[in-house]
Amino acid sequence: MITIKSEREIDGMRESGAILAGMHRGLRDIIKPGISSWEIEEFARKYYADHDAIAEQIGFEGYQYATCVCVNDEVAHAEPRKDLILKEGDLVKVDTVVNKDGYMSDSCWTYAVGEVSAEAKKLMDVTKKALYLGIDQAVVGNRIGDIGAAIQKYTEEENGYGDVRDLIGHGIQPTMHEAPNVPNYGEAGKGLRLKAGMTITIEPMINTGTWRIGVKEVPNEDWQYYVSQDGSLSAQYEHTLAITNDGPKILTSQDPEFDAKYL
Repeated sequence: MITIKSEREIDGMRESGAILAGMHRGLRDIIKPGISSWEIEEFARKYYADHDAIAEQIGFEGYQYATCVCVNDEVAHAEPRKDLILKEGDLVKVDTVVNKDGYMSDSCWTYAVGEVSAEAKKLMDVTKKALYLGIDQAVVGNRIGDIGAAIQKYTEEENGYGDVRDLIGHGIQPTMHEAPNVPNYGEAGKGLRLKAGMTITIEPMINTGTWRIGVKEVPNEDWQYYVSQDGSLSAQYEHTLAITNDGPKILTSQDPEFDAKYL
């Protein structure tokens, strides 16, 4: 069931989104060569506690961490690890869901560790632009397929990258994962029609190689995460947004000047 949110509910989500965005901004100073991915987890937990918020994914299907931290070919859902030390040139994706007073927001961001290759920088730029091309299509009267088609055309047809199919965006609020599904690929003019009051995530996961992904099991834990099937680099950017009669409104903006048209 798709729930249509009131202005009060969207304002609550915007408050949680501001906390999430602040955490991501803080990671810009934390992520550097020599730290472990576990230090990202520690930073997020403390930031949320300091802002009277919680990480919603702790306890979700047995997951016990505030963040998912993926490095290089890891696409999604990898755990933060004390023995995973970041090195110069790595790409790190940090995905997290914040709950503030019952209102949720979800955002993933890709970070360069030190100086990265031209290939990695281009992947980051293309993936981030793909997110905003998808957001541009998230207007009242458009269809879900318009979002995915814009992302797929730019990433695959124009740049030759792999647009991951198996992991997609989704509705959010009052729980972490709600209807509708929001694929990062699709056909324009197809799918559910967007209505004011819907709140969704758009989250392209883009590989420099194939769009296909593989699964890795976490030793001694009932958990698995995803990697690019061919070992190619992967990037992800994600915002939570509200569909409104005034256009899409980003609820997890880290940069108000950059996102001014969406606020």
